[in-house]
Amino acid sequence: MSRSRIVVTGMGAVTPVGNCVADSWRAVCAGTPGITRISRFDTDGFAAQIAGEVKNFDPRQYVDAREVRRMDRFTQYAVAAGQQAMDDSGLDINGHNTDRIGVFVGSGIGGIESLESQFAVMAARGPSRLSPFLIPMLLTDTAAGAISIRFGLRGPNLAVVSACATGAHAVGEGAAAIRRGDADVMICGSSEAAVTPMTIAGFAAMRALSTRNDAPAAASRPFEKQRDGFVVGEGAGVLVLESLEHALDRGARIYGEVAGYGATADASHITAPPEDGEGAARAMQSALEQAQLQPQDVQYINAHGTSTPLNDRAETQAIKAVFGAHAGALAVSSTKSMTGHLLGGAGGVESVFCLKAIGENIIPPTINYAVPDPDCDLDYVPNTARSTAVHAAMNNSFGFGGHNASLVFTRYET
Repeated sequence: MSRSRIVVTGMGAVTPVGNCVADSWRAVCAGTPGITRISRFDTDGFAAQIAGEVKNFDPRQYVDAREVRRMDRFTQYAVAAGQQAMDDSGLDINGHNTDRIGVFVGSGIGGIESLESQFAVMAARGPSRLSPFLIPMLLTDTAAGAISIRFGLRGPNLAVVSACATGAHAVGEGAAAIRRGDADVMICGSSEAAVTPMTIAGFAAMRALSTRNDAPAAASRPFEKQRDGFVVGEGAGVLVLESLEHALDRGARIYGEVAGYGATADASHITAPPEDGEGAARAMQSALEQAQLQPQDVQYINAHGTSTPLNDRAETQAIKAVFGAHAGALAVSSTKSMTGHLLGGAGGVESVFCLKAIGENIIPPTINYAVPDPDCDLDYVPNTARSTAVHAAMNNSFGFGGHNASLVFTRYET
């Protein structure tokens, strides 16, 4: 495949710390946590009672009230982030370009909130009372379809589903589609809205979640010795990708380049990474090679950094294996310490944060970092954002099933 340059010209985000890119970025740079006790349902009897909920979000700002009732929350978030990204890009949609613009927007779980609520309806009132919109509300590809319909985009359209690696895969595959010549522009990212009783109870049954219910803001503590599990978050992040030629032809503002993408499988365990992070290391190495960068060329890694004992240790080992002597000089932070883990939505949102770090030369911190873990011995940018030049940033996303994805974003230079 040719080494054509792919650039980012638009960004949108809905997160637990802000309902747009500017507010979300401001919050993570300030170290503001978005994790609170769950307000959406009664958590009495739940082992984990905290989450990173999106707050004060009104989907009617983006979607007609009637359509809102026909969309699961994850699709509402995706459409909102997609609209923000398209507005930000200034892209003119017309009859001459719709076939050359596609959408790759995925979700790890899809419309589970709709499924749970409609199951309760069926149990209480019988199958005849189910919503006729249940199936499209729960399907994971509905978000990509809704964005396509909203803008009349008739290029490649699909939903990537790879658990917590979904967003990074969607961006990487979108860039690959442009490089193949399948499209000139791709709207890419991910969305998740899984703060639901079944999701919280299910992850808690795996003993994967933090149970710091009395201190929600301090519950997500990636790479820190006292971490006890991740915190479920929700939201969406969407990027507009273009070939460099297309972006220059229309005079677009360019946030950065999607320079490298690596995707691998652990092929070892359905939920646990190998202790040495071997699969993650191969994804990072592949992304560096595609970007034609050396380890020392990267200044920042937005880590998968879930706050689980196994993941954080394995990711640390993988970074050290790939970056060697440079690993100690890298800034590695996990914005999940503030947003919680957006599951499939994480890669889209964290790609936005990587591009903002490059554009503003600020690295967001890992908050709640108090006691170092000897097994996690890198520079995790503890508690306070750092001003430093960032020319290249890596985004890591790893998912159940052994899915690994790494992206390398670089500063755009002519």
